[in-house]
Amino acid sequence: MTDQTPQELPPRKAAPEDRAAHGPFDESEANPVRPYIDLGGIKVLPREGLNLRLEVEEQTKRIVAVGLDYAESTLQVQPFAAPRSTGLWDETREQIRQQIRQQGGRVEEREGPLGPELLAEVPVAGADGATGKRLARFVGVDGPRWFLRGVIGGAATADTDAAARVEDLFRSLVVVRGGTPMPPRDLIPLKMPATPGSA
Repeated sequence: MTDQTPQELPPRKAAPEDRAAHGPFDESEANPVRPYIDLGGIKVLPREGLNLRLEVEEQTKRIVAVGLDYAESTLQVQPFAAPRSTGLWDETREQIRQQIRQQGGRVEEREGPLGPELLAEVPVAGADGATGKRLARFVGVDGPRWFLRGVIGGAATADTDAAARVEDLFRSLVVVRGGTPMPPRDLIPLKMPATPGSA
């Protein structure tokens, strides 16, 4: 193999060393008695002040992301299928970096509490046609046969207290990969939560 990058051998899994103990969790590692909200590929532990939104693709009507509003911040998460032995976050970071630069944004890589992350200034158009910049943090964790990507906006891009609370929220998530064979990088299916009392 001659196409390996100098600092890495095969693509590694990028995850905090204590991921199995402190999350984000694989379904096999989650506490079975906790009252999770089941969204299919992701389970969310309810907490005070947390609002949940499901982001739906208009044409297909399929749920493509879970939005969590918490600590004056937003956290958008997506679970993807991944290979058993290698991770996707290193490659995905490079793709995000290129996309943001093509849009005229600025991006820097840094080591965060969850491992390598991107801090980006993304151009946004306001309602009045003026363009501004929005700060976003892109985080990712490679788990067993899955990859969880998060985009953090709002207070947690700059405020350390809000950042710690949103990172804790990200780490409390459970990814349900399921046993169905899926190509790497495919979105693990998400679903509406069952409403209490509905048949």
